[in-house]
Amino acid sequence: MNEQIVARHWVALAAPKVAPAVATSTVLILGRIWNANGAEHSTGNAALMIVLAAGAATAGAFAAAGRGGGDGVLAATAFVTSGGLALAGVAGYADGLSLPLLLWVLATTVAYGIAARYWRTDRRDTVAYERQTTVRREDHAHIERMEILRSRTQIEVARESVAYADALAAALTVRAALPGFDPQALTRAGLPELPNPNQ
Repeated sequence: MNEQIVARHWVALAAPKVAPAVATSTVLILGRIWNANGAEHSTGNAALMIVLAAGAATAGAFAAAGRGGGDGVLAATAFVTSGGLALAGVAGYADGLSLPLLLWVLATTVAYGIAARYWRTDRRDTVAYERQTTVRREDHAHIERMEILRSRTQIEVARESVAYADALAAALTVRAALPGFDPQALTRAGLPELPNPNQ
């Protein structure tokens, strides 16, 4: 009910959607810069990238197979690093631009496929949270309305009790002023009981 309304900037909304393309494009550009600076057909550079990519993939496999089901975030990070190193190695080693561009398209497609899964999960969690919040608000609003009705009823009963007591006191005063009034007869008959405002 008293939540702040925060309007996110369009850049903040678009950043997660363009992040996979920016990441793969950056790796491709850096690989081509590396190619232009002497990595083309360099066996040592290719071997280095193969070792680094294989090491990252091995770390991802160990992280995924760890105790208790493994650490998914660490495994995903290691596999993404392995893929990025492989893409950079091919982009740096290859002659032309066609193979690196083909791998860039493939890597970008895979990155968006993986990201879309997480976006769906995040959206599902957000929708579930909003539903729970709405249900909680409705429950609290219902309780609040019931308490307001109960308090208004108690106030009305108290007002009626006060009005009844005032009318009774006024009637007794008027009656006491009448000729032939016997207060002892009234005491013997008993006064009517006042209503309890707490009931």
